[in-house]
Amino acid sequence: MKIVIILGSMVVPIIMFFLQRVWTKCRFIFNLLAIICTLIFGNISATAIYEIIRDKTVFMTNIHAIFLNPLFLFTGAYLGVYILYLLLILTLED
Repeated sequence: MKIVIILGSMVVPIIMFFLQRVWTKCRFIFNLLAIICTLIFGNISATAIYEIIRDKTVFMTNIHAIFLNPLFLFTGAYLGVYILYLLLILTLED
């Protein structure tokens, strides 16, 4: 599984780079997805922290439950790949 994650983090940004070169609307779609994922990722994080503060529970044990949320993991994964894609664009265009 580790190899799939590592290869995916290298291959997917390259695919995104070539897709946006071939079809310019992909750049808009990738950016829009990043905005939506950032909102979802931030709201899930803020809600989890708010619940911990509200319930006055132990922070370290309860905050790890956020990693069980598949939407949090998916949005975080897309943001990680998207940042690599942006860095690839910046590097190749300079």
